[in-house]
Amino acid sequence: MTNILRMSVGDTLELKKPHPCGNRRFTVLRVGGEMRVRCLGCGHDMVIDRIKLEKAVKHLYPAESPDSQT
Repeated sequence: MTNILRMSVGDTLELKKPHPCGNRRFTVLRVGGEMRVRCLGCGHDMVIDRIKLEKAVKHLYPAESPDSQT
């Protein structure tokens, strides 16, 4: 049994393999069965199957919630 990665809009993902531009970080734009992510290096926007993306994620950086700001 695999653990489901809890991703939400605004989270930053670090992937195991780099994007062709050389950057490994992406931001989540849409969640669901298919995820929409944007490369933080070149701005390329893509839709990828959630299962495939979860296998590629090395680290998840949660978005800061507006309530945590003081």
